[in-house]
Amino acid sequence: MTGQTAAPPAGGTEAAGRVADVLLLFAGGPEHLGVTAISRELGISKAVVYRILQSLVSREMLEAGTAGYRLGPAAVALGVSALRRFNVRTAAAPVLRRLRDETGETTTLSGLAGDERVYLDQFESPREVKMTVEVGRRFPLHAGSSGRVILAFLPAARRESVLARPRAALTDRTVTDEAALRARLAETAEEGVALSLGERQADAGSVAAPLFGPDGEVHGSISVCGPRHRFTPEAVDRYRTLVRDAAEEITRTWTTHR
Repeated sequence: MTGQTAAPPAGGTEAAGRVADVLLLFAGGPEHLGVTAISRELGISKAVVYRILQSLVSREMLEAGTAGYRLGPAAVALGVSALRRFNVRTAAAPVLRRLRDETGETTTLSGLAGDERVYLDQFESPREVKMTVEVGRRFPLHAGSSGRVILAFLPAARRESVLARPRAALTDRTVTDEAALRARLAETAEEGVALSLGERQADAGSVAAPLFGPDGEVHGSISVCGPRHRFTPEAVDRYRTLVRDAAEEITRTWTTHR
């Protein structure tokens, strides 16, 4: 025995590369993909694509549905793990703590994950009655201020891809009508902040602003959130300025101290 480790066979390396290529299609493309589209895009047979997809489904990296395949919980968990390590969390933490202290409400950090968003961090309100979020849970972009403010600042083609899909109502206040949603997105883009009063969670209010990465594109958002009855017009006006300024500060820190 020489103590040397044999190199993996070329076939194994090629197979691993194909699996990675399939997963990467979901990272930057539409939410759902089918066997035919993947086969055409990667130039490999449908039989091979099908076997790869079934292997990924069995490991919860993908989910199969009537519309095709989409990223599964294991892939999302992996993505969240990577997002947690982004410098944006380091940049955001002191600002979100200060924002919580200034408002007395919970502050949150969300990241864009595919065509959805996930909560990456939160700093809970000290009040007895408060809102808390489930870190790692994903939500559609059309529902609530944290998602809508990301959607408003996405590149046009990607935003249109999201808007082309059906939109579920999470509460009776969720905006699902396309024309109404487009109007809200235009308003959000103009103001630089989004307001939600019961759109994602019935009794919750929130104000959110976008976070832009070193590439200049939107990668997430921050929010102030709490019981809806505390989000009076006066409070909302104050939060708009505080949240917008906090998001700009985080973006500056993230993009200049990588």
